[in-house]
Amino acid sequence: METVYLETTFVSYLVATPCRDEVIAQRQDVSRRWWALRRSDFQCVVSSAVWDEIAEGDAAEIEKRKMAIAPYPILMSTPLSLELAESFVSRGLLPRKAQTDALHIAIGAIYSVDYILSWNFRHLVNASIQTRIARMLESRGLRMPRICIPESLM
Repeated sequence: METVYLETTFVSYLVATPCRDEVIAQRQDVSRRWWALRRSDFQCVVSSAVWDEIAEGDAAEIEKRKMAIAPYPILMSTPLSLELAESFVSRGLLPRKAQTDALHIAIGAIYSVDYILSWNFRHLVNASIQTRIARMLESRGLRMPRICIPESLM
């Protein structure tokens, strides 16, 4: 069974109160449809980095996010994942402010997940960034997870 890493933005859109903004509302709807229709087709996982990120913000929203991902295995950050994430940033593949995004990719690569499900178009669902990071990972004998939006896995 293929593995899907549920990145923080996916989890947030999944459980957030419906938004009036059309784009966000559509993403929420797609996230909920994927959850209802496709979740059982994959082994879903999260990471310690996701748990750290979902613990920020409004208390009620934090609780909803935690409840959504509580049943899933947690991939722990490792010295290698921290070193890889730092390498992505120090080599200019991702900006310093995207350190946690770098960690999502590093953890995904180390644990050989098949997909990272995300709505983060700036740093994760970004073909140019993915290509550059994939090259670096391949040079270290690691495979880049496919980073995609839920519609790609419908």
